Amino acid sequence: MMTSLEHSEPVGSMWQRFLQSFTDGWHYFVRFVLTSLHTVSDGIRDWGHAFWTQFVAVQQQLTASIANFATAVAAADLWLVVVYWLLLLVAIAGVIGAFVPALPGITLIVGAVIIWGLIHGFSGLGWAIGVSVVALLLSIAVDYLAGIIGAQKVGASQWGQIGAFVGMALGFFGLIPALPVGGPIFGILLGTVLGAFVGEFLHRRDLKLWLRVQQSFRVGIAIVVGTLVGNLLQGFLAIVAFLVFLLATWGSV
Repeated sequence: MMTSLEHSEPVGSMWQRFLQSFTDGWHYFVRFVLTSLHTVSDGIRDWGHAFWTQFVAVQQQLTASIANFATAVAAADLWLVVVYWLLLLVAIAGVIGAFVPALPGITLIVGAVIIWGLIHGFSGLGWAIGVSVVALLLSIAVDYLAGIIGAQKVGASQWGQIGAFVGMALGFFGLIPALPVGGPIFGILLGTVLGAFVGEFLHRRDLKLWLRVQQSFRVGIAIVVGTLVGNLLQGFLAIVAFLVFLLATWGSV
């Protein structure tokens, strides 16, 4: 009878099969790693090629745009372009000034339109000139009527209106010591109120002191409110005049 040791596999044969299995597994692992690296490298290479192609295309387009712009500037009169942009800045300053009391507004826009017409020619400027002049006339009427109507609604006298004008001028030039900060805009508002108050107070000597103070204060507030409403309307007119000027001249530069 044979023992179990006689039927068992030799130790050397088992070791050989173990080594063969380990070697085969290592080969599979190395092949998997190499295949993965190859796939990743191919993806990176394709992405890099696509990125470089897109970068070169964008660079070419940018270079062409710069060249076209340089050609256009060289073909045009450079001084004319500079003058046009300066006039646009003047017109923009006119729009801002239309919203601020005591500052030039639509007058600057009218001046910009006329100067551009004298330099470049008045062809195509008919609408721009007409709208800006009409806007200027309307702004003058609004500036006059806004303060007058506001003052008349509270029964302001001529003294109150004159005082408001004097106070506005003093506030604009910073001659009111009661306003250490805030700039000319707040100085104009405070100066208008104080000027209208003082002028109305001096005129209403027929009223009792408290009624005199009340009436003077109402006149000052009414004139300021009327002035602010008038400036809003003037600002709207200035924006319209500026846009018409811009549309009429933009394509000619």
